[in-house]
Amino acid sequence: MPAIVHWRDWNGEGLERCLFSETAEGFTLEGVLIGTREGHYGAHYLVRTDAHFHTRQVRVAYLGGPCLEVEADGQGRWWDRLSGEPLSSLDGCLDIDIGVTPATNTLPIRRLKLVAQASAEIEVAYIPLPSEVTAQFVPHRERQRYTCLVTGSRYRYDGIPGGFFAELNVDPHGLVLDYPPMFCRVQGDLR
Repeated sequence: MPAIVHWRDWNGEGLERCLFSETAEGFTLEGVLIGTREGHYGAHYLVRTDAHFHTRQVRVAYLGGPCLEVEADGQGRWWDRLSGEPLSSLDGCLDIDIGVTPATNTLPIRRLKLVAQASAEIEVAYIPLPSEVTAQFVPHRERQRYTCLVTGSRYRYDGIPGGFFAELNVDPHGLVLDYPPMFCRVQGDLR
């Protein structure tokens, strides 16, 4: 069954609406948001995975700004769909991390299937915030670690080597409830 969730920035500003759905081929995250992290922006994203939560397709568009569309083969090879060029700097990455949303934390949490106190270090294709976009809008490689604190409900996220970390509470779908100090789930029906 699809899930629709809403997040606000930790400071109570901004708003995101995300649809998480499953088909026989895999999973989809699609969202729209107005964000305030390091500036004000609007964005739309679409992420498709295979049945094992390996990222296969990603589109991100910043309103009035750059757009990106990349694909992966599920084995860690990526290419830019807009230019047709391979993105060999992302070789080996199975996950995507879109900086403006907590939705993509769901993908490694579900893919890794960590048990309590287990952890895994991964490399992801990171899509920068609008303020971080340079001349070319493409993902870049980042190291991260996920540690399961309570199976199925609480994880620690570490950004390596930057030193950032957060403890993430998740719902039964693996979607983030709270991501201090950046995002919190809006309770109640906003449909």
